[in-house]
Amino acid sequence: MKLTYQWLHDTVRARFESDEAMEAFLPHALATDELKSKSDDRYLSAMTQRVFQAGMQHSVVDAKWPAFEEAFSGFTPEAMAVLGEADIERHMRNEQIIRDRAKLQTIPKNARFILDVRQEQGGSFGAFIADWPVADIIGLWRLLAKRGARLGGRSAAGFLRLVGKDTFLLTSDVVARLVAAGIIAREPASQRDLQAAQDAFNALRQDSGRQLCQLSAMLALSIHPAF
Repeated sequence: MKLTYQWLHDTVRARFESDEAMEAFLPHALATDELKSKSDDRYLSAMTQRVFQAGMQHSVVDAKWPAFEEAFSGFTPEAMAVLGEADIERHMRNEQIIRDRAKLQTIPKNARFILDVRQEQGGSFGAFIADWPVADIIGLWRLLAKRGARLGGRSAAGFLRLVGKDTFLLTSDVVARLVAAGIIAREPASQRDLQAAQDAFNALRQDSGRQLCQLSAMLALSIHPAF
């Protein structure tokens, strides 16, 4: 089948009682100025939260997050970049947080990543994220995976979703729809397959004017109903 926005809209709309109900269900990314207004400690916090969510129930991590914020003093990158092994060892004795040494060790690494980008770009990390074109969101995934700590796989997109940057997610249902449409043959593992997915989203975005996150949700709903 050829994947068109009209088909996608009609298929998903049929699952809701009204246009308003469908629109209320769909996610919304933040505007560029909203992303830029976030302080960089919020980006480091979200990176760390996403790292801890990997392989765990998100609700468990989310419930612990206030304790993480307190333990790591709000995730200020300058302070977190100088965390040493003695600091990590101290946090490993904190029963209020999730004590995973390898994941805790990503905090200073990702703090330095944020500071490096700030120095290179001459602006905030939030501005760097905000200005990245969504038509090449997989390029941002690639950069996060390469330069960040434990931000490969689905974690890059998950982090971007947490901070409100527009991105699609390659969930099992989204992949199933892209496979059914003949765009990819399996879950994307190569840059060629990722580019094919990006191209499909770009075409849907151009036809609809919708954000990638909304199109991603609609593709998932075309396989799996909301209710």
